Amino acid sequence: MASIAQEYSIFEIDRELDDLLDQIEEEIEKIGEASPELIDRFQTFCEAHGEKADRIGRFLRMMEARIQFCRSEAVRLQDRARICDRKVTQTKNMVLYYLMSRELKKIEGREFTLRIQKNSQDSVRITDESRVPMCLRKVEACCDWQLWEDVIAAVPRELKHMLISSIRETTPSNEAIKRAVQNGVPVPGAEVYRGNHLRVA
Repeated sequence: MASIAQEYSIFEIDRELDDLLDQIEEEIEKIGEASPELIDRFQTFCEAHGEKADRIGRFLRMMEARIQFCRSEAVRLQDRARICDRKVTQTKNMVLYYLMSRELKKIEGREFTLRIQKNSQDSVRITDESRVPMCLRKVEACCDWQLWEDVIAAVPRELKHMLISSIRETTPSNEAIKRAVQNGVPVPGAEVYRGNHLRVA
């Protein structure tokens, strides 16, 4: 049974069961009963069908657990990367402080030279983000198209062009599409349907 469940796909097992049922019906019509070999084979494939379902269920559970593990590992590794980044920044700042406090340009080891070097451009350090004026902030907003159209219709022409040129990306809004279809509005390029999902119990 295990070898059948391993070697055959669920579709092949299902097809074999259909063929066996036809053969059993045929033998019953001809001689009044099905042969014991045919019944045994049918029973074996029935058991293989159940075993195949269990194999698929175990596989799905294993893969779902693997997905969770990979996601948790991604979070853990991101946290570790942030910790390492902080340590790198702290160590560089400590060495810079050491060099500057002693008016040194560099210190040399056997493998590496640690040297003060001017940046190619100015840097910004935010000391209190809450005090930075809005006019000096970059704004990334997310809104549905109706609000966007209302804003575009209400602003002067020059500002309208500036706003339109600031668009970086647009993505279809599933909620807006569902609302439109529910209200009888056709949506080119999209369809709303009630799908199915597989539940492993």
